[in-house]
Amino acid sequence: MGNDDSSSNEKTNRPDYASGAERRGRRVAINRRLFFFGDDEYEGEASILDLSTNGCKATSLTQVKVGQSLKLSLFLQDQQWPLRIDEAVVRWTDGDTFGLEFTGIRPAQRERLRALVMKSKG
Repeated sequence: MGNDDSSSNEKTNRPDYASGAERRGRRVAINRRLFFFGDDEYEGEASILDLSTNGCKATSLTQVKVGQSLKLSLFLQDQQWPLRIDEAVVRWTDGDTFGLEFTGIRPAQRERLRALVMKSKG
């Protein structure tokens, strides 16, 4: 029984590309709060597990669906104001954990994110 993904791929909605082989950019492990907002007053709170300039992995008790488009506010260390992502798309889900791709982010916000990822990685 255990957690062997090779024997039970039907429980996950993770496409093959999410395995890490085609991920762009460096990822840093962090534990920060994330608020997300969708259509029709849909909203939730999550914990970010890792972050890159192109997306993040998060976990939440609020259910999200693959393909869902969300607005994000990321509360990051050393920053007084949350980082805002205008659009992020849910790319995969696995139980309470999911992956987001940042598809709409303003240049100033992307630069804040890039600087954070570079600084965190050392």
